Amino acid sequence: MLPRKSELAAIESLVCRDVGRKTQALIEASRGSIAAAAQSLATARSVGLITGFFVPRDHVAAPETDGPVGTALLAASLAACGIPTRIAVDSPCAEAVRAAVHETGEPVVVDEMGVEDRPGIERTIGAWRTAGVTHAIAIERCGLSTDGRPRNMRGVDVSPWTAPLDDLFTAEDWTRIAVGDGGNEIGMGKLPAGLIASTVPNGERIACITSCDHLVVAGVSNWGAYGLMAALALLKPEWSSTIDKFLTAKLDLQVTKAIVAKAGAVDGVTARNEATVDGFGPEIHGELIDGLRRIAWR
Repeated sequence: MLPRKSELAAIESLVCRDVGRKTQALIEASRGSIAAAAQSLATARSVGLITGFFVPRDHVAAPETDGPVGTALLAASLAACGIPTRIAVDSPCAEAVRAAVHETGEPVVVDEMGVEDRPGIERTIGAWRTAGVTHAIAIERCGLSTDGRPRNMRGVDVSPWTAPLDDLFTAEDWTRIAVGDGGNEIGMGKLPAGLIASTVPNGERIACITSCDHLVVAGVSNWGAYGLMAALALLKPEWSSTIDKFLTAKLDLQVTKAIVAKAGAVDGVTARNEATVDGFGPEIHGELIDGLRRIAWR
C-alpha cells in the first residue's frame, strides 16, 4: 500500500518548520522536498553522505552536534536495509562522525581527508565511483559562499577547518540531496539567490552557491535526516521494521552523548559541550522523533 500524500506532508510539516531563524520563506520555496528526495533515495543502489560543521568561537574549537548524528543514523538505517553507505568528512569533524557511526553498530565506511588534502578529495571521489554511488547526501555541511569561501552563520571564514567537499558533492552525475536548516549549507544554492542571500555586519554575503537536485530545509538539520528515514519507511514497507530500530529518541540521545563525550562536540548555537543540538535538549528532539514514529509506524 502506497503512503498517502497526507502522510508525507505531515512528515514535512513536522520536520520543516521555522524554529526561530526566520526560515519560513526558504521552507515554502522547497515545499515537497522530503517526499521527492525520499522517493529518489528509495531507488538508490549505493549512497555517499557528507557532513561536519566546525565551530570556532572564542575559546571553543570543536565539531557541532548537528549533522553527524542524523547522518550516522540515516546511513546506518540504509546500510541495514542492504544499501551500501559511506560518509565523507574532513579531519576536524572526523572523530565525531566515527563516534556516531560506532554507536549505530553498522559497518558504514568513513572517508576522512585533511582540510587542504586535495589528493584525499580526489581519492574519495574515486572511491565513491568505484562503490557505484548513485546518491550523494550533504547534511549540515558548510558550503562555499559567493566569495568562494565557506562561511558560518556569523559570516566567519571557516576555511582553516573546512575542506572544499562541495567538489565531492558535485563530482559526478549522482543524484544530489542536501539537508540544511537555513544557514550556509551545501545545497542552498538551489534556491533563488535573492531569497537566501544574507549579510552580516561586515557586509559579506554568506549564501551558499552550491546547488542540488533535492533540498530539505529543516528546523534542525538532524531532523531532516529523520524525516527522510520516516518517509522511506512509508515508501518502502519492506524497510520499515529495519528503519524502526534506528529512528528512536533513545538512540538519538545515545549517539549525541557519544560525540559530545568522545569527540568534544558542541552545540552549534550555544557552543557548549553538552548533549543538545541547536539549542534544543533531548526532550524537544525526542518529541519530534516520537511524532515521526506516530506517522510512519501507526
